[in-house]
Amino acid sequence: MIFLKTEDEIELLRQANLLIGRTLAELAKIIKPGVTTLELDKVAEEFICDNGAIPTFKGFPNPFGGPFPASICTSVNDVVVHGIPNNVPLKDGDIVSIDCGTKLNGFCGDSCYTFLVGEVSEEIRQLCKVTKEALYLGIEQAVVGHRLGDIGYAVENHCTSHSYGVVREFVGHGVGREMHEDPQVPNYGKRGTGTMLKKGLCIAIEPMITLGARQVTMDSDRWTIRTRDGKPAAHYEHSLAVRQGKADVLSSFEEIEKVLGDKAI
Repeated sequence: MIFLKTEDEIELLRQANLLIGRTLAELAKIIKPGVTTLELDKVAEEFICDNGAIPTFKGFPNPFGGPFPASICTSVNDVVVHGIPNNVPLKDGDIVSIDCGTKLNGFCGDSCYTFLVGEVSEEIRQLCKVTKEALYLGIEQAVVGHRLGDIGYAVENHCTSHSYGVVREFVGHGVGREMHEDPQVPNYGKRGTGTMLKKGLCIAIEPMITLGARQVTMDSDRWTIRTRDGKPAAHYEHSLAVRQGKADVLSSFEEIEKVLGDKAI
């Protein structure tokens, strides 16, 4: 069931999502070769809790196995989504997609940013650039009167035009009092098809794009999703409210990119 949000509810969603931007900005300050993703998780959890929110990922149930053990997902290189923080130090040339969820005053935030670690190859930098561009092209379609297929088509068309793979098994979703609500928001589709977008619909758009083929596999931990061919993947995500004429983006990369400066994609 799709729940359209009131203006007051949208403002509460905005506060939960802006906290994620500030959390990821704290991580941007310390991401470098030698840092572990477990260290990043500790910083993120403390920051979220210190700001009166709950990290929604921690303890999130898994139909295939145990609950998620950390507060952020840290997906390094060929990991597409749901990477579990660990003690392996990040290396020069890595990329790490950090997906973060919060619950603040009863409403959920959800956003993701892919960070470059040290000096990254131009090939991988371009993958990140195109993935982020695809996110904003999808957001441009999230207006009253369009359909979900318009969003998916915009994302898919941009990425496939650069010969990248578009992951199909994992998609965007509605956001609200729950982290994952209806409808599903695929990163592929046909223009003019799917659910009609109405004012007050709040969704997360999150392209998960691969340098090689789109096929993925699941690790034995039943969480970590990797590219089957071992090539890297990028992942960017914004939560937004559908409006007339222009989407209202509720999350923000502004604080993150202020920290990154000229290193931002």
